[in-house]
Amino acid sequence: MEHKDAYIEHLENTIAGLKETISGLQNQISNLTEMIMLLRKEKFGSSSEKTSYQVEGQISLFNEVEIEADASATEPVTKDVRGYKRTDARTRREELIKDLPVREVLCETPDDELYCLTCLSDLKPVGKEVVREELEYIPAKVQIVRYVRMAYECPKCKHTDHPYIKKALTPVSLMNHSLASPSSVANVMYQKYVNAVPLCRQEKDWGNLGIALSRATMANWVIRCTQDYLIPVVNHLQKTLLSRDIIHCDETPIQVLKEEGKKPQTKSYMWVYRTGNDGESPVILYDYQSSRNGDHAADFLRDFSGYIHSDGYSGYNKLTNIIRCGCWAHLRRKFVEAIPSKKDVNVPLTSAEIGRDYCDRLFRIEKEIKDLSSEERKLKRLELEKPVLDAFWCWVESLNTLKGSALGKAVTYAINRKPYMENYLLDGRCSLSNNAAENAIRPFTVGRKNWLFADSPKGAVSSAAVYSIVETAKANHLNVYTYIQYLLLYMPDTDWQNHPEYLNDLMPWSMAVQAECGN
Repeated sequence: MEHKDAYIEHLENTIAGLKETISGLQNQISNLTEMIMLLRKEKFGSSSEKTSYQVEGQISLFNEVEIEADASATEPVTKDVRGYKRTDARTRREELIKDLPVREVLCETPDDELYCLTCLSDLKPVGKEVVREELEYIPAKVQIVRYVRMAYECPKCKHTDHPYIKKALTPVSLMNHSLASPSSVANVMYQKYVNAVPLCRQEKDWGNLGIALSRATMANWVIRCTQDYLIPVVNHLQKTLLSRDIIHCDETPIQVLKEEGKKPQTKSYMWVYRTGNDGESPVILYDYQSSRNGDHAADFLRDFSGYIHSDGYSGYNKLTNIIRCGCWAHLRRKFVEAIPSKKDVNVPLTSAEIGRDYCDRLFRIEKEIKDLSSEERKLKRLELEKPVLDAFWCWVESLNTLKGSALGKAVTYAINRKPYMENYLLDGRCSLSNNAAENAIRPFTVGRKNWLFADSPKGAVSSAAVYSIVETAKANHLNVYTYIQYLLLYMPDTDWQNHPEYLNDLMPWSMAVQAECGN
């Protein structure tokens, strides 16, 4: 009898264990199915956070013409729409070309054909009419600028033991014993860091202009000029950044081939820091580091005290004397990823959709109050958004989600970051999301799709400096090429080592720079 009871107990334990195993396998299947659906949605499905098409790689460059083609774009018709009249195409064209120089081509009839076909009398000019206008492209050209220095002598002293000779001053060269000029180096930087044209393609473009300029030479130009002239400007910009009250941060991988102690396949990181919505001139800085360790951010921002906007990366917790603000756009994305790809519209909202809707409600309020002053915005947030936040946290903490599921990850993400997700309420200048930093780092990620990697840490540091100059110039409404050329033109003759205050006149917001380089 005892043997029978023991056998029954053994069977019951076995059944319980099997049930537990089956339950675990079902959860695993559910999680894997959810993961597959998420990957399919990311690859094939549409997303509310994407445009109608998205450049994922270079392949999309080949069908750009087909995507952008619109037969009606050049000849739109005038029609009334909701009480207003569309602007005629000719008016828009005139606005487009108003600042361009004009070369007039006069079409005349030969002298031997200037007679009346009725009475054979000579024809006289009575006026002109504009038949059409065309946009003419003038290809770039290169030329050598040869600096010739005049020498002067004193005619009375030339026959003495101490003849007096004076030579004219010449501008300081950008690089000794080099053909590099401010315009040529600025063009190389502009093409690579603004237009994302790799040096190998630029090499071919220079060849088409009649000069065999190797990519190695161009790389040397970029690194040398960056180290000598642009990094001092970037360091001065960093002082301005650290003096502000709000900074947005983000980071993205970069592959560096020749980094000491690391394999070429190992990830390094490009960090970005930019000023917030404080009403002052924006500053956007890139910083190359060999890893994603939060110590790099702590070192870069060691003299900063204020609000830090970032995603959920825990490395930013190493910063001191700061108030950290979370990103609701990242949190929203977690809930969006948990929404089933196919769902019956008649079915009640899923928990993932409810979480997304809470986030959307906050962003709608932000859109409504964006034009208010910072103090008014702070008060409106406390009035309109604080109740939404309280309801959201109460709802999140009441959920019982499947461990490992996309919804479970979204809920865990929210709860773990709750301590700093409401800190934006403390100051009306703070933001609901970290989109400012993500937008600032996007040009780098787009360029990375073309040039793929950096050859050396020195090259990566130079790239960070140039991107800092480029993006800060854009944010301050400067012509990027003109500003880079401006810096390379004036920095060699500027005694900034002994007079750092001279760099103030080279900042993107200075009156001289705005007058010379403003769009």
